[in-house]
Amino acid sequence: MGQGDLVYERLREEIVEWELAPGAHLNETRLAERLGVSRTPLREALRRLTRDDLVRISPGRGAFVTEIALQDIVHQFQMREALETYAVRLCARAPERSVFAELEEAFREWEIRFEQAGEGVDDTDYYALTDRLDTAVSENAANPYLADSLTSVRRHLRRLRRLARRTPERMVLSTREHARICRAVHEGAEDTAARAAAEHVDNSLRHVLGVVGGVASGGAPVPS
Repeated sequence: MGQGDLVYERLREEIVEWELAPGAHLNETRLAERLGVSRTPLREALRRLTRDDLVRISPGRGAFVTEIALQDIVHQFQMREALETYAVRLCARAPERSVFAELEEAFREWEIRFEQAGEGVDDTDYYALTDRLDTAVSENAANPYLADSLTSVRRHLRRLRRLARRTPERMVLSTREHARICRAVHEGAEDTAARAAAEHVDNSLRHVLGVVGGVASGGAPVPS
């Protein structure tokens, strides 16, 4: 992996994890010094991030982390619903679906943990489990074009995790929703899997809009 790739991966992760917040100015000189690279691979990385819509270039002012607009959130979730409902249908048609039985069991275990411990649970491993589900869906759908599109929309939505920290109640419901998706796929019930995926995406959108709308009204840089 070349320097441009490494810088791209590093900056993308910092943007997604809000180490570089929406609207932050990306000063090339300071970034190059901090990352220990020349400005050539840095500019290459910034161009790629611009194509990802994570960075915007303002003529005469430089590069900035893109802001999160409420309408963009809605559009991204709409795309997620369209892609994921079809992806789980394809997974339910696949001849080998045992991985989804394993994932369902793991989500049921997390449901119990969230019910018992509430806010005291470290959710890092839980999000690693949701990433495993995302990977399983992308791989078992067996459509590389669909997988690429899913990767793109999921990358954008990951930025919302830090902003829209979920309540214990929402986390419990989320584990149940994921478990239902996994069970339906494992059983080959594609209509049920698609409905469960759509319900999860819709509930996630409602939660995110509620949190983001409340933060925006409090003066955070989340323009509508």
